[in-house]
Amino acid sequence: MLQMMTTKRIGRRQFHFTVQGNNFHETVSEYERLSFADVAACGICGSDNLDLTSRVAQGKFKYTSVRCLDCRADVTFGKREDDDQTVFLRKKAGGLPGELDWRPFEKGSDK
Repeated sequence: MLQMMTTKRIGRRQFHFTVQGNNFHETVSEYERLSFADVAACGICGSDNLDLTSRVAQGKFKYTSVRCLDCRADVTFGKREDDDQTVFLRKKAGGLPGELDWRPFEKGSDK
């Protein structure tokens, strides 16, 4: 069993992830499933006070997001249809390349 550690920076925090596989190829493939880039700041207010969050909506829909702890905006992770273990940060449709789909906090939402 081989293991590899990777670090992702979300705002001012660093998150360390360990992936493993039976051989080098499997280990690198597992690493690639974390296919999101570092997130430096909130796309709404510019704060670097960000954190990872998770929630379950309606008792069945699982969401993981990067949340701004200042303005409470978030950007949600997506999953591939053919491989729900590969995650990415949602991007704006028609936006600039790499432009994340930050959503401002809406009062009364289940977030």
